[in-house]
Amino acid sequence: MGDGGEDQMSNTSIMTEFLLLASADTRELQLLTFWLFLGIYLAALLGNGLIITAVACDHRLHTPMYFFLLNLSLLDLGSISTTVPSVMANCLWDTKAISYAGCAAQVFFFLSLIVGEYCLLTAMAYDRYVAICKPLHYGTLMSSRACVHMAAAAWGSGFLNALLHTANTFSLPLCHGNVVDQFFCEIPQILKLSCSDAYLREAGVVVVSLLGVSVCFIFIMLSYVQIFRAVLRIPSQQGRHKAFSTCLPHLAVVSLFVSTGITGMFAYLKPPSISSPSLDLILAVLYSVVPPAVNPLIYSMRNQELKDALWILNWSFKWSFLVCSPCVWD
Repeated sequence: MGDGGEDQMSNTSIMTEFLLLASADTRELQLLTFWLFLGIYLAALLGNGLIITAVACDHRLHTPMYFFLLNLSLLDLGSISTTVPSVMANCLWDTKAISYAGCAAQVFFFLSLIVGEYCLLTAMAYDRYVAICKPLHYGTLMSSRACVHMAAAAWGSGFLNALLHTANTFSLPLCHGNVVDQFFCEIPQILKLSCSDAYLREAGVVVVSLLGVSVCFIFIMLSYVQIFRAVLRIPSQQGRHKAFSTCLPHLAVVSLFVSTGITGMFAYLKPPSISSPSLDLILAVLYSVVPPAVNPLIYSMRNQELKDALWILNWSFKWSFLVCSPCVWD
């Protein structure tokens, strides 16, 4: 038994890299995967980048709702930049290796940004609740200081949660090789490499995280129950429609995030008997790639203020280009 323990510790100490799941079997499919992920990544960069620029540059959007939206776009950009560029690099250069430190960093940043996004969506639900249910107190309850504190709490919660999971996961002894059956470093796949029963240490951390997620989810649901009750009491149909339209994008993003988050939890909790590389890959894409790419589209489709800001930004860019182009040619 003593020798086995020493072997386990030896295996852990010399671990320098992990091998990720191959994106495809042939070079042609690898390049196709590269272009597919590149298209998704560029769409996410463009959508979130436009929202960040519009909110930062247009003083009419310097309100709590758009302040939180700017933070949401930053989190989306960070989360998709943590996973997709490494996938594209592996496809392009036909590699699968990621360093031990790089894998730990990927796990930390991805978890930090995802959890931070969920906490931020909770703050955005509170913002909509105050705006509709307590409009006379909106300026006081949603002051600049309060908004900064809520955003900082969201980012900080993600950081602490990710630090706890990452430290716990990468302190486990790994006895089953270094092959991670996923296109990025994912905790459930790393736990499969741990020694017998060592993964039970992560179970307690998962329970704590689930409790936090449940509290946020209950808070969001209670906020929307109060919002719907307040909207239904508005006498005019036009007033009800206007009030509800300010909540619809956030509600759609929450629904997308929760539904894809459930797939992520399923990846954690599903029994090994139904595990397969294809299923794991689909689940990972759903909860790690889809939300950052789709969220900007959801927020821009029915938001006239944001559309107007983007339109002005577009014309300002064109005008600047026309004014500066003669200088460039000279």
